[in-house]
Amino acid sequence: MKVLVPGIGGRLGKMLAQRLIELGHDVIGIDRRPFRDAPAGVEMHEVDIRKRAAEDVFRRVRPQAVLHMATVTHLVVQSEDRYRINLGGTRAVFEHSHTYGVEHVVFVGRHTYYGAAADSPLFHNEDEPPMGLASFPELADLVAADLYAGSALWRYPSFVTSVLRMVYTLGPTGHGTLATFLRGRRVPTLLGFDPLFQFMHEQDVINALCTTLDKRPRGVFNVSGPQPVPLSMVIRETGRSNVPIPEMIFSMMLGRLGLPKLPAGALEHIKYPVTVDGSAFKKATGFVHAIDEKGAMRAYREAFPRPIR
Repeated sequence: MKVLVPGIGGRLGKMLAQRLIELGHDVIGIDRRPFRDAPAGVEMHEVDIRKRAAEDVFRRVRPQAVLHMATVTHLVVQSEDRYRINLGGTRAVFEHSHTYGVEHVVFVGRHTYYGAAADSPLFHNEDEPPMGLASFPELADLVAADLYAGSALWRYPSFVTSVLRMVYTLGPTGHGTLATFLRGRRVPTLLGFDPLFQFMHEQDVINALCTTLDKRPRGVFNVSGPQPVPLSMVIRETGRSNVPIPEMIFSMMLGRLGLPKLPAGALEHIKYPVTVDGSAFKKATGFVHAIDEKGAMRAYREAFPRPIR
């Protein structure tokens, strides 16, 4: 099967490309970033997904499936260009897929859209609206892209749309929000709070994506793996030091003394849990994670035994 992957140039993209090739698929990648260490066999196009050159790839290749990973997720710096990439790029992917006969489009989203709050349910299901914008406006463009992808279920009935709201990733590449948060020697937490964190090993993320391509589930799905664990345990098991900080001075401490810089909205995410019910995805696809939470934390600790800060 011809599989087009916008956003292939990241660390997970490389892992995904390798797995798809091993499964016998023809892999075509689109990314603004160079992909110099692309696995052998990947047909790479260094273009912006919003530009005419990207549409030309769709026209020439005529992919059967598209796995859209081309969203910008860093939250410290906001920009108009980021908003255009996330929403405009997602819109372009779905429009081109409709125009050029794609059979299946997978949008890779995030579980953090549901938002963290004291009164949030412990396990969110797919029927709940994204509430994260109330306290985390930096998520606006990512939420907009997710909602647009969900609208494709009725907007483009000619192909199957799978919207995946993935939990955090953790593993040896250090990819993702949680992995970045844990990168330093000292990890800040809010004094008196120890929320549950839900994550999957990177290999299980790739397994979930490949299973989605195989089973073609139509709809919006939470994708989760092992049971969630307290943030304090994540910090300890990855070999870091927990630094509890009173909330009134937390913002002033960020970015100093070796602590990471975080957007203001992220504070809610280290106060309250954002955990999801992934049973619908498991029922639709038969997906079962292969690596438990201890294995994921151990893999990260072994890959990053010496924190950079």
